[in-house]
Amino acid sequence: MEYTRLGSTGLQVSPICLGTWRFGMEHEESGVIETDRQEAHELLDALAERGGNFIDTANGYGGGRSETWIGEWLDDRDREDFVIASKCYWSQVSRFQENLSKKNVKAEVEGSLERLGTDYLDILYCHRFDGETPPKHTLRALDDLVSQGMVHYVGISTCEAWELTKALWEADVHNYEAFSVTQPQYSAAYREPVAEYLDVCADQDLAVCPYSPLHGGFLTGKYERVGDGEVKTPDGSRGDITEHFEDWYLTADTWDVLDEVRAVADEVEATPAQVSLRWLMDHERFTCVPIIGARTVEQLDENLGAIEVSLSDDQFERIDDAMDT
Repeated sequence: MEYTRLGSTGLQVSPICLGTWRFGMEHEESGVIETDRQEAHELLDALAERGGNFIDTANGYGGGRSETWIGEWLDDRDREDFVIASKCYWSQVSRFQENLSKKNVKAEVEGSLERLGTDYLDILYCHRFDGETPPKHTLRALDDLVSQGMVHYVGISTCEAWELTKALWEADVHNYEAFSVTQPQYSAAYREPVAEYLDVCADQDLAVCPYSPLHGGFLTGKYERVGDGEVKTPDGSRGDITEHFEDWYLTADTWDVLDEVRAVADEVEATPAQVSLRWLMDHERFTCVPIIGARTVEQLDENLGAIEVSLSDDQFERIDDAMDT
């Protein structure tokens, strides 16, 4: 597997990152646990066997089970072979939620390191922007963690473009460690809400590791329009077990994108999922490493197959033009 330089960090990562938000996650509506411990370890084994080295988790995934299971798996391997990213914002060690104070950031990172069984995180994301804590306090905490060797690089996930810009400005003014990696929701079917955010990333040379790169599984092509506005959803899919899936993910524009993705997939003899991931990987304005949430080894293999897919400039632009951003 050829590796990708993750923006300005210098980290060499697999072109696709394995997201572990499903590990230990239980759906409130159905009680379904998406990925149990054995399945999690099978996915991690498969990733490593195929040359993948980039793993994304968070302190809150599965109530901490995701980090614990990754830590157990890492215990039998060389830590230096893997790039591990985690996040803080929601708390696993205190009753104070949605908090990026210096106190909570430090405590949450210490908790993550303990669960992962490691001395450091390669990347620490702020899972959300904390509007109640001045950014300079959070950035000072992150800077201290980098200085202490507990974290190598810092980033942020969901926030507004102006919030990202403000945090970058504060880091520059106070000479604190600045965000070098971002993690927005972004896909061929989800663009307009993050267009300005991505403009900032391109301008400031920030790497982008989008979550939900297949738009909640919609861009795999497994959903079909039937009848008058009805949608056929496979049993056990997110559309089947998530109450508001259609409201959150399905619009006229997203169906237009899927139609074009399917057409390109037929032309290059690939699956819609592979084409959708390749479209992200081919971005030139910024380094783009999509985070996949495979539930099975078969899904993981299909997604990793995107690395071998090649899109022409015309095919890339057709998908780009299928949605008016």
